[in-house]
Amino acid sequence: MNPYSNISQENPLILAIHTAVKGRARYKVNGLHHSESLKRYLELRLSQKQIITQVCANDLTGNVLVIFPSNISPNAIALLLQDVVLDFKQKVIKLPVGKAQIVTGTEPVKNFPQTLIQKQLNKVSNQLIFVSGTVFSLVLATGLLHRYNLDTGILLAIQKLHTPLLDRIMVGITFLGDPLVLLLICLGLEINLLHDNRRREANTLGIAAVSAVGLNYLLKVLFGRVRPALWNRIINVGHHSFPSGHAMVSMVLYGFIGHILAKQFPQWQKQIFISTILLIVAIGFTRLYLGVHWPTDVIAGYAVGLVALMACILYLEGDREMRETRRITPDN
Repeated sequence: MNPYSNISQENPLILAIHTAVKGRARYKVNGLHHSESLKRYLELRLSQKQIITQVCANDLTGNVLVIFPSNISPNAIALLLQDVVLDFKQKVIKLPVGKAQIVTGTEPVKNFPQTLIQKQLNKVSNQLIFVSGTVFSLVLATGLLHRYNLDTGILLAIQKLHTPLLDRIMVGITFLGDPLVLLLICLGLEINLLHDNRRREANTLGIAAVSAVGLNYLLKVLFGRVRPALWNRIINVGHHSFPSGHAMVSMVLYGFIGHILAKQFPQWQKQIFISTILLIVAIGFTRLYLGVHWPTDVIAGYAVGLVALMACILYLEGDREMRETRRITPDN
């Protein structure tokens, strides 16, 4: 007999908001909103429970997604959540400063900020290695294409793909990468973020948008590269060619929007990541298909955009970690 089957549904700390699927439930946890330390504590403690298959806490929404065996009652999971939250409050919030301890093994609170910082540094190092490798590959590809004069051959090969239907599709996709359209999308998302009191994300998104568009304009003026004119264009373009504004700005803004969405909906993180990459790649390809950029323009746009995107993400996450560290650091 399941020992948790008769647990009361009344729970002041935990609210079940989705239990329709057996073995999968989502809960609203009182105190989780904007509390990175409680998020970490919940995930650590619940992952140690044998009846928990998977747990994902979201401090932006205050929700916890729990996956567990189908024979376990959602009320049993709610009780476990309540116990963990109460334990967290007693050990970190209610005890006198300097004596409070958070159980991540036997680690005291005074050492917890250093643990957060070390984890953040490790995470940043891994991200920088990945981004550096990707940027190096993009720069190398740009150099090789330019060195062996492959730009023209690639564009002429792509030109053979043209059909009336595909032309319309490509024009529609390239519209999504127009800097003005992206700025409007960012403005709408910023308003939504501010409404949800997520000022850090809103401010960083605004900085990313203005910086990406401004930097691209400066680079175009600096290099002054002429756009290709290998066939009659079906869209009007102006200004210089290098680097591609569509590729660069879409990398920064769609990439950052994807990061925000992945943090807010961790259960869809993989799908968001793949969709974001496909959209960015598709926008870059349309610039080649439409004959308004050289391949090296697009690749360079991706490289610069990726560096700018990484800087924005590191700024956002670093600021979040520092605020959380200061919040839980005891005063001496």
